[in-house]
Amino acid sequence: MTKVLNTAIIGFGFSGETFFAPFVDANPNFNLSKIYTTDPARVAKAKSLYPNVEIVDNTDNIINDPPIDLVLVGTPNTSHLPLSKQALLAGKHVLVEKPFTVTVDEANELIALAKQQNKILSVHHNRRFDSGHNTVKKVLSSGKLGRLVEYEVHYDRFRRELRPNAWREKPLPGSGILYDLGAHLIDGALELFGKPQEVTCIMRTQRPGLEVEDNFEIILTYSAGLKITLKGGMLVKVPGPTYVLYGDHGTFIKYGMDVQEAELKKGGRPDTSSNWGIEPESIWGTLTYEKDGKDIIETVKSEEGHYEDLFQNIYEAIAEGKELIVKPEQARDTIRIIELCFQSSKEKRTVQYSD
Repeated sequence: MTKVLNTAIIGFGFSGETFFAPFVDANPNFNLSKIYTTDPARVAKAKSLYPNVEIVDNTDNIINDPPIDLVLVGTPNTSHLPLSKQALLAGKHVLVEKPFTVTVDEANELIALAKQQNKILSVHHNRRFDSGHNTVKKVLSSGKLGRLVEYEVHYDRFRRELRPNAWREKPLPGSGILYDLGAHLIDGALELFGKPQEVTCIMRTQRPGLEVEDNFEIILTYSAGLKITLKGGMLVKVPGPTYVLYGDHGTFIKYGMDVQEAELKKGGRPDTSSNWGIEPESIWGTLTYEKDGKDIIETVKSEEGHYEDLFQNIYEAIAEGKELIVKPEQARDTIRIIELCFQSSKEKRTVQYSD
């Protein structure tokens, strides 16, 4: 008999409402049992969307509830460690929103505790399941670029106004664009290319009145001349290419962002949307490469995006003992890169990668 995992979500802000609840509710292997939130507007929203789910105002009602198998932590970054720790100690499996933790030491503490408790611990690095990221994988595996020498990816937004109540824009540990958007880009680069030799980072605060960074450029250098550039900003009105790959035989360029987030914001779900994760042809990439002395130009159809696969993998890891796709050790390495980025930016120099 298939085991159904009783699942609870701590936090019903953007992550809980947009990236957690729809996927848990859409997958019959999960039973969305409880949601924690204290914000009156969020309570009303949760009750409206999930009338059969119990809405609680105390995390103890989740952590100390024996039937709960899996806890999803979608709260501000500074609470990832204590809430995940409490859940693991209570015998729950845990999926925590990215970034994993604020520091590597915190990440190591949770990894050791999960092993001690023999529980699954993973991190919501859903951008590994983007259409763009997986299209890049397809292009790299084709070999048509030859030896890759440069990889550049952007994650940009445009918002001039500050959000007065947004914790991500307050001078708190784990706040700022690097922990937010940068964590996605770093995780993707580490999955594709592994740990770098060197890290260089420039961070800037471009919007008046902000006390944390809202613009970054990271350069990761590898052996054999490979350079990875990761960029993000909040004042990019007209974005350039999202992905640019240069090889010694060709170039791949792709515009546009994965469509799943926009669909989720409109209320779409993977179980009800007919074109889920399918990018329009207008943002398919272009691959230009040499073959037999001639330039070949190909339009590369985007791979479908499937954020739901992350949740299915969590289920299979818990219920069937399958290997995690997003391992906590990998998420910890992302935090290590972030730590080195802050060091590099502060000291205005390139730093060697070290664990």
